Amino acid sequence: MAQIIKYYSTNHNSEFVNFREALLQGQAPDKGLYLPDRIPKISLKTIVSMKTLSYPEIAFIVTNEFLRDEIPEDDLKKITKEAYDFDIPLENVIGKIYIMRLDQGPTASFKDFAARMMTRLIEYFIKKENKNLLISERSEESRFCERSEQVLILVATSGDTGSAVANAFYNLKNIKVVVLFPGKEVSERQRKQMTTLGKNITVLAVNGKFDDCQAMVKQAFADPELSYLNLSSANSINFGRLLPQIVYYFYAYSKLAKKGEEVIFSVPSGNFGNLMGGLIAKKMGLPVYKFIAAVNENDEFPKFLETKNYIPIKPSKVCPSSAMNVGHPSNLARLINLYGGQMDEKGKINKMPDVDLIKKDIFSVSISNDETIKTIKKVYDRYKVVLEPHGAVGWTALESFLLKEGKSFLSVCLETAHPAKFPEEIEEIIGLKIKSPKSLSGIENKKEDFKTIPADYQEFKTFLENKF
Repeated sequence: MAQIIKYYSTNHNSEFVNFREALLQGQAPDKGLYLPDRIPKISLKTIVSMKTLSYPEIAFIVTNEFLRDEIPEDDLKKITKEAYDFDIPLENVIGKIYIMRLDQGPTASFKDFAARMMTRLIEYFIKKENKNLLISERSEESRFCERSEQVLILVATSGDTGSAVANAFYNLKNIKVVVLFPGKEVSERQRKQMTTLGKNITVLAVNGKFDDCQAMVKQAFADPELSYLNLSSANSINFGRLLPQIVYYFYAYSKLAKKGEEVIFSVPSGNFGNLMGGLIAKKMGLPVYKFIAAVNENDEFPKFLETKNYIPIKPSKVCPSSAMNVGHPSNLARLINLYGGQMDEKGKINKMPDVDLIKKDIFSVSISNDETIKTIKKVYDRYKVVLEPHGAVGWTALESFLLKEGKSFLSVCLETAHPAKFPEEIEEIIGLKIKSPKSLSGIENKKEDFKTIPADYQEFKTFLENKF
């Protein structure tokens, strides 16, 4: 019988926990990020058999490897079926190069894959705990309601995470959400997907950068004076957000690859949660030749691979691929740990990882703003394929790698947001009006409700204390 998976902190100063605890805590008490102490394996035979399965069925197989000790199979099958009721197109562009469009969910972003399943996992455990409390108390209903489990979700977003999380948790009982976003660095449609909901969703525009939002959220988790709020995270610092992102790598491979064929994934990378999902998939047995960590002008990671010297970018640079404007990706702590090193929450490397092994698995390149815009136009003119800025960064990076290798591979470029989220920009570049998906229809006319705060932790803390 396989050993039960436990989760440890990348800072190695917190106790091991189970998945439920890692999910509900979000960040470890020592400010580290949780990782499984054992990565389960999936055989090539099982991967090949996924070819005939639906996305929810593949999601069950993959996530069950981590959750089998804590969630009964029938319950997990129900969760994956409810979470994934939309298409995942694999669009052939030319030869063996495909675009995996992860933009067909309810907020037209790849963040829907993580947010919708994470929402249901949190709700599952809260309902289970509340039911157990009711049984153990044998008390009046009113007393139970006072004692029932409540969770306050804090999430920092550079664009799409906030809208996906807000929509996934919207109007759920016992769960409240506070979203922080850099006030001047998201598109109007990205903002309105968060600010027009209300009810259990509170939105704060921060006069600063995404890194400021992320730092404030992390500090709140570590603040003992806020422990009464029962805080949790919906950012990719939470392993519960990361787990569902492993699935679509298995999905793409099983649908496109010949048995045992190696594949390249080009991953637009900001906070590096998307890339971490892929790296874990590879550790589980997925035949990946190379991951391309495609970044915009925030190039701290490719410079680290080149120099072995990690220097966060402060402040982060403003680029058209706004969700990737991250000067210090949180998930680098996990990546460094995966390759034998140790990085603290501030980006200090206390133990150097095996950089040569990282470079064997990952090719990383920075794509300029000018290259991003030119790629959107070039790909449309050449293939009649519409990319948005994040996908354009991924496409350009893939082209760079294939040119360097001098040969063809089965290649999958991840498109992480719908072009309609950036209508003015795309229309100006390619001269084509982008049709909005149903999820974005009419959003311009909805009334917004949000508060603007400075990039100051004490101000944020006071807001939380007064409101909750």
